[in-house]
Amino acid sequence: MLKFWFAIPFWQRVLGALLLGVTAGVVLGEQATALKPLGTLFINAIRMLVVPLVFFSLITSITSLADNHKMQRLAFKTVALFLITAFIASLIGLTVGSLMNWGESLQLVATEVRERTIPPVADVLTGLIPTNPIAALAEGKVLQIILFAALVGIAMNAIGEKADPMKKVVQSGADIMYQITRMVLELTPIGVFGLMAWVVGSFGLATLLPLAKFIGAIYLACLIHILVVYGGLVKLFGNFSYKGFFKAVLPAQLVAYSSASSYGTLPVTFKVATEDLNVSKSYASFVLPLGATINMDGCGGIFPAIAAIFIAHIYGIPLDTLDYLLIAITATIASVGTAGVPGTAMVMLTVTLSVVGLPIEGIAFIAAVDRIVDMMRTATNVTGDLMVARVIGNQENVLEVASQTSPTSSAS
Repeated sequence: MLKFWFAIPFWQRVLGALLLGVTAGVVLGEQATALKPLGTLFINAIRMLVVPLVFFSLITSITSLADNHKMQRLAFKTVALFLITAFIASLIGLTVGSLMNWGESLQLVATEVRERTIPPVADVLTGLIPTNPIAALAEGKVLQIILFAALVGIAMNAIGEKADPMKKVVQSGADIMYQITRMVLELTPIGVFGLMAWVVGSFGLATLLPLAKFIGAIYLACLIHILVVYGGLVKLFGNFSYKGFFKAVLPAQLVAYSSASSYGTLPVTFKVATEDLNVSKSYASFVLPLGATINMDGCGGIFPAIAAIFIAHIYGIPLDTLDYLLIAITATIASVGTAGVPGTAMVMLTVTLSVVGLPIEGIAFIAAVDRIVDMMRTATNVTGDLMVARVIGNQENVLEVASQTSPTSSAS
């Protein structure tokens, strides 16, 4: 039985579990929420991996890329591509939102929204430096972990041979985490099944109808961004086939869609990047945690743009060209500042609404379906991380040797 199960390609097992989960949610209704512990078990197992995986793999990445000039060039190009795609995402969101026929009347009921505070920029910057690195590791503060791991890696390169014993320890730690990751990922179909059954059973399909156009607009914009922008960049600059890329990233997309967490999907994205997209482990260890932190095209680019237009329509507030420009700029900045965990896109939306003078209370109308759109936003973010990993990896020649046989235009 197990032999037959493992003979099925991983992405087919995950996709089948997702479809079965949706079916279970529709058939069982609220009773399907009893399946949520299966998803919780998977999410907890994934979260268990994130901190040690990021810590060990990032240090290994920096020590492997001992050439500081090359490291600076890689970092600059990576962040630049993140920003470019974020701006394109905001423009796509504005275009789709503007062209949508929202209808003359929307019979929506506001949902109670939990008040969240947005920290000042100064607090965010000072919060990057951990006062206690061990506490940062224990509390899973990924930004602080990334900074501390980067400093450790840079310091190890600086002292040269004296760091060789530590390099062996860190490399062993990374290899152990890669093996544990492979073991945990076998739970993916079970987790996806439980999560999808819970989501559909909790919300139901009928309750989503009043907001169907809003959900449809988000999904349409995300699909355009994924298929046209990401697919085009991989085809043109990543030396990888269009079909081959989307077949490779499907498992990561499905896990991101069901878990709605960029950080939670990191172990899967790492597997896809290194094993299917042929990105070197050293660069993947750098770009993927960074992408899960600052690359939020779906959450910070597309979502605020469409949500702002939607809320403006609800309140009958006209938007002019300056408003659209402010939304695009704010959404781009927000896409870099949105943390890769479920729900924080709603916080960044308040920033966008404030900039253009729209009622913050409008968030209450879309809060009820935030989980549904968050799933698609996260799938978009993770796809973008993998696209950047392949494109910059190809441009900077940080791919594994196996990439020389990767499919090119002939398979597109």
